[in-house]
Amino acid sequence: MTTTDILRIAVIAGDGIGTEVMPAALRCLRLVAERHALRFDFTEYDWGSDYYRAHSRMMPVDGLDQLARHDAILLGAVGAPDIPDTETLWGLLIPIRRQFEQYINLRPVKSLRGAPSPLISDRPVDFVIVRENNEGEYSEIGGRTYRGLPQETALQTSVFTRHGIERAAGFAARLASQRRNLVTSATKSNGIVHTMPFWDEVVAQTVKKVDGVRLESVLVDALAAKLVLRPWDFDVIVASNLFGDILSDLGSALTGSIGVAPSGNINPERRHPSMFEPVHGSAPDISGQDLANPVGQMWAVAMMLDHLGHNAAAADLRSAFEVVLARGESTLDLGGRLGTHAFTDAVCAELSA
Repeated sequence: MTTTDILRIAVIAGDGIGTEVMPAALRCLRLVAERHALRFDFTEYDWGSDYYRAHSRMMPVDGLDQLARHDAILLGAVGAPDIPDTETLWGLLIPIRRQFEQYINLRPVKSLRGAPSPLISDRPVDFVIVRENNEGEYSEIGGRTYRGLPQETALQTSVFTRHGIERAAGFAARLASQRRNLVTSATKSNGIVHTMPFWDEVVAQTVKKVDGVRLESVLVDALAAKLVLRPWDFDVIVASNLFGDILSDLGSALTGSIGVAPSGNINPERRHPSMFEPVHGSAPDISGQDLANPVGQMWAVAMMLDHLGHNAAAADLRSAFEVVLARGESTLDLGGRLGTHAFTDAVCAELSA
């Protein structure tokens, strides 16, 4: 890709604070693009809960076809108190992840200067969670029967395939080989007797193929405790869909606020667009009050730039918000006094300096 290429970006601000942090991040992205001679074509979609209230679905019937024409997708947040999560998530977020084979959910967990951690130690934290993103515990197989009766029953079937585990573990091992050569696998094979021993076997076989990378397998409950006690010991953590979801939120809390945490839903082969989003959700309790922390969305934009091969531009954007945070300028969730707009103004000023 050359600097003259036009990058087509689909933008879905979504719900709640997504409609506040997305414009903030796009302001920064436009400045970065100008500095690095990058050209973007943004298409904004009004899909989300308001669209659902009007049309009884989260996106149009041909929504995935529309998104397929783009190089990447930026998502703000999805969810509203009056609409079940089964509608908001399974009507937008999860179909995108699965249709576009975004089988890796990549979540960096890193200490940021100016973002106070709840940990007593000031040792820096820097690890990455590689979450299998298309199968595992979040399958569609199952159902409920005898509804409303005393014997009402719900069944949910986890799906673990060799193919799915191999590609997640392989991605984690290759990533670790570029970092500190350690992969930690989250398991629960002492209690979940079929899927987790299978996970352990396939992860071990896969990581072994990458020279120099060491594997440790840790029960997920013990791993959660170790992440609180010694998070700096970890490099790359590979986990199933459910375990990775939970551990990544724990990781973001360790670094000060879920508001700073980004994630990438990655199709590594780039046959389909990847999607980048903050972890924080729609946060309806603070929506519309200029309280949202836009760092997670800004960092998600930086991840998108890295994925598209524009590493210098990504580094500039990360540096800008880190410099602002290091000066002690932050939003309320990090103990600061700035609102969303004022913090964004500070980051934009840094990018324009």
